[in-house]
Amino acid sequence: MRSLLSRLFRRRIVMAAAVVLLATVVLALGASVFAGADPNDTAVLDRLKPPSGAHLMGTDELGRDLYSRVIHGARYSLAIAAFTAAGAIVLGTLVGLLAGFFRRLDTPLSRVVDAMMSFPDILLAIALVAILGPSLANVVLALVLVYTPRVARVVRASTLVVRELLFVEAARAIGARTPHILWHHVLPNLLSPILVQGSFIFAYAILAEAGLSFLGVGVPPEIPTWGTMVAGSQQYADRAFWVVLFPGLAIIFTALSLQLLGDGVRDLLDPKLKKAA
Repeated sequence: MRSLLSRLFRRRIVMAAAVVLLATVVLALGASVFAGADPNDTAVLDRLKPPSGAHLMGTDELGRDLYSRVIHGARYSLAIAAFTAAGAIVLGTLVGLLAGFFRRLDTPLSRVVDAMMSFPDILLAIALVAILGPSLANVVLALVLVYTPRVARVVRASTLVVRELLFVEAARAIGARTPHILWHHVLPNLLSPILVQGSFIFAYAILAEAGLSFLGVGVPPEIPTWGTMVAGSQQYADRAFWVVLFPGLAIIFTALSLQLLGDGVRDLLDPKLKKAA
């Protein structure tokens, strides 16, 4: 394990991404300690105050402390992304395993996956949220359905290769049951692409949530995610740039860190890509 981590963090850019991501997670988990002020406390007399000693990131249009809202927003944004990634991995792995291992299920499941992937992610997410209704749970559910096909296609392709390998044939020959083969022989050999896809979906979900909130069809405005902060304050950006700058930077740096870390994990776990690089 230590050798894997040392190889992963050998690249400085990956190390920097890991540090930024770790700091974001720590701030999110300890938001009540690090933020201090309540993110929903309003003070109309202090509205749109620039960054100062009293308000490190300034205040928004209702006088709420922006630093507190960004720190608490990390908790919601990361939670949405984490649940989205977990749900997409579970559903996508299940669909990909069934499609890749059972020939009869391959065609119908693959056609459904292809149909879902024919729509742009954001348009499909908007349609699903419009059907389900704007709420935190429904946004997560919509994003899970949007990103499940990505995982399913990768898992299906890998399963098609693994199911033809000798150790799987040997397990069949000695009479192992199909669930046993899938769980003990096929799935362990799919962990690398699944982990890489999970890291990318984590980043995509943060951006997608922000996009949905910006378009007014995402999380309700009273929940302080980074996306709702940018969406609610965009009309004041011309005279108080900090109201969109700081939550926007939080989105950019977190998503970029996840992408860079995902690239590092992919290069580490995929020897072919490493040699090509």
